[in-house]
Amino acid sequence: MADRAILVLEDGRWFTGYRFGAPVEAEAEVVFNTGMTGYQEICTDPSYRGQMVVMTYPLIGNYGVNWEEDAESTRPWLAALLVREFCLNFSNWRANEDIYSYLYRNGIPGIYGVDTRALTRHLRTKGTLRAVLTAYDENTPVQGLIERAKQVTPLSERDLVSETVTVPPPDYDEIRVPLGCLAPSLREGSPTIVLVDCGTKRNILRSLTSRGAEVMVVPFSATVEEIMALQPDGVVVSNGPGDPASLPAPVATVREIISSGTPLLGICLGHQILGRAIGATTSRLRFGHHGSNHPVKEILSGEVHITSQNHEFQVDGASIPKESGFFVSHVNLNDGSVEGLAHSELPVFSVQYHPEGCPGPQDNQYLFDKFVKVVLAKKRGVNGR
Repeated sequence: MADRAILVLEDGRWFTGYRFGAPVEAEAEVVFNTGMTGYQEICTDPSYRGQMVVMTYPLIGNYGVNWEEDAESTRPWLAALLVREFCLNFSNWRANEDIYSYLYRNGIPGIYGVDTRALTRHLRTKGTLRAVLTAYDENTPVQGLIERAKQVTPLSERDLVSETVTVPPPDYDEIRVPLGCLAPSLREGSPTIVLVDCGTKRNILRSLTSRGAEVMVVPFSATVEEIMALQPDGVVVSNGPGDPASLPAPVATVREIISSGTPLLGICLGHQILGRAIGATTSRLRFGHHGSNHPVKEILSGEVHITSQNHEFQVDGASIPKESGFFVSHVNLNDGSVEGLAHSELPVFSVQYHPEGCPGPQDNQYLFDKFVKVVLAKKRGVNGR
């Protein structure tokens, strides 16, 4: 029998189960993810830095882990994985490791046997909560752990982007895996795109390079002078962890890039940074959006897309300055939150969700087609909208 473990929340609620993965403690905020698959991509998404993740799907690990091909970054970033049941005997010809060994090897703890349905319902009611995960027996001082959970540093007070971004950036040559045939309109040139790395996922790079773009990666701390010295045809600001209000330097950089007329695409945290750059405010959602089935409506077309999401913060739609020329382009049909921004004239737009969709549907890959077309149009000297 595995050692017992306990998850203690700051509001006094606690859950017991059994330890798996690395035999270490964890202190972090707890969020839930509604995806039925994609646990490896979730584990390796840098946006989960500083968070324990509850998987609502009851069985995790049944198709194993393929760390050579399916990871979204070089390592798992989440603080802990919380599941109802995990599977050692995976069934997948592509897998090269089980989930237990993968977490153990990377120093990530987990707990199984937890009533994840009750835990998720509690988080939906109370909102995201801080917690401590540790070993458990009859002598465990639960009240002391509650007080300890109350002292866990909130996401908004941590410099999480600095913790996840590698300087200099890693070599991305190994991920140049085509997603499919290029559309004819995208074969007319190889645009140079600078990707501002705030904690990027590999499939953003795959999605750009598969469309013929030459991508140069710079860290989030890069100045506008350093970015423009690379002579980009377009700029993409990536996803990443934490509170956009803690990133004044990237906000200022994006503001200057917008002023230069350079095509720009913001994804997730990049979308929030764009929002702040145009003068809008951001705020925290009650329990965040984490899953691969969130319905989002595009305002102009009326189309509804199923999206992959992972974020705790939102752009406040009512705060967007009218004189900025920006408008809300997409909304979340679950809660009405802002899911996209666009400018009425400039070649600049953003989405809160993940168009690269790993894990999640690939329906929204068309946004990369749209961006590359905008970049090529601007490069040819025509209207880049």
